[in-house]
Amino acid sequence: MIPNDNSKSTKPPKTGEVNYQSIGTLDRWIENLMKCRTLSEDKVERLCSLAKAVAQDEANVQPVTCPVTVCGDIHGRYHDLIELFRISGPCPDTNYLFMGDYVDRGYHSIESVSLLIALKVRYPKRITILRGNHESRQITRVYGFYDECLRKYGNAPVWNLFTDLFDYLPLTALIDNRIFCLHGGLSPSVDTLDNIRVLDRFQKPPHEGTICDLLWSDPDERCGWGISPRGAGYTFGQDISEGFDHRDGLALVARAHQMVMDGYSWSHGSVVTIFSAPKYCYRCGNQAAIMEIDDSLDYQWHLTYGIQFDPSPRTGEPTMQRRTPDYLL
Repeated sequence: MIPNDNSKSTKPPKTGEVNYQSIGTLDRWIENLMKCRTLSEDKVERLCSLAKAVAQDEANVQPVTCPVTVCGDIHGRYHDLIELFRISGPCPDTNYLFMGDYVDRGYHSIESVSLLIALKVRYPKRITILRGNHESRQITRVYGFYDECLRKYGNAPVWNLFTDLFDYLPLTALIDNRIFCLHGGLSPSVDTLDNIRVLDRFQKPPHEGTICDLLWSDPDERCGWGISPRGAGYTFGQDISEGFDHRDGLALVARAHQMVMDGYSWSHGSVVTIFSAPKYCYRCGNQAAIMEIDDSLDYQWHLTYGIQFDPSPRTGEPTMQRRTPDYLL
C-alpha cells in the first residue's frame, strides 16, 4: 500500500523556454543520453525546468494524433528502450506515446527517464509521456530510483528534481478521440473523460481518489468494481469498461501497469495491456510489446524477447545493494 500523502504542489508560472540556444543544448544532451551517459546535476535541473514549462500546458486528457507508437512500462531498462526506438523508428521520425513507469526496478532509470524527458522537450508534438504509479516520491523511495540517484550523484537533489517534475505529467491521453490511454485503469468516480479533464493533477498522488485510481487500477474477469489486491485503486469488470467506452464513443482502452508474459494482453474485448520491459526485474521470462497505430487507427504489434539483457546484469552494471520488496505484478 502506498503511504498517505495528500499534500499538493500548485501549478507555477513557466519555468523555462525552449529557444534556438536550448535546442542546440538539447541535441547535445540527447546525443550523450543515446550513449547512456548520465547528465550532470546542473543539466538535470535545467532539463526538468524546461520540461515543466512544456508539461504544464498539456491537458489531463492529452490529445494525440495518428500515426503513433504506444509503449508500456520501461522500468529503467535503458538498452531495451534504445531497442524499442530501433524497432519502431527514432523520435521525431516516429510519434510516441509512453504510458508511465519509466523508473524503478531497472539499473538505468536515470538515463531512461532523462532521455524521454529530453526528447519530450526537444520534440513536444512528437512524443507524449504520461505519469505512472512509479512516478511518485512514495514509490521511488522503495523500488530503486531513489537509491540509484544516491549511487550515481551522491545526494538526493536530482531525485527531488525528477519527482517534482512527475507532478506535472499528464494522466491520460486520447488518440484521435477513439483510443483512451493511461497507466492504470478506470475509476468509480469517472463516468466520462470530462471528469478527468477537470482534475487538479499538479500534486503528489493521493492515497485514494480519482488520480490514484487512474494510476493503480486493473481490469478483472469479475463484473463490477472490486477491491484491488495492490492496496490502491480498484479492479473493474467488462461491464464497467463497456459502459465507459460507450459513453465517450471509444473503441479501445490501452493501458500498462501489469507485467504480461506476451508483452500484451486483451481484457473485456476492448482493453489492452501493453508492457515494454522484457525480462522484468531481470528474472521474469516475459516478452515486451509496443503497439503501432497507423493513420486509419489500425494497429499492429512488435514483440521482442528481452533484447540486450540476460537474466543477470550486464557487464559494468551496478549490483543492487538491497532487494526491493515486491508488490503484486
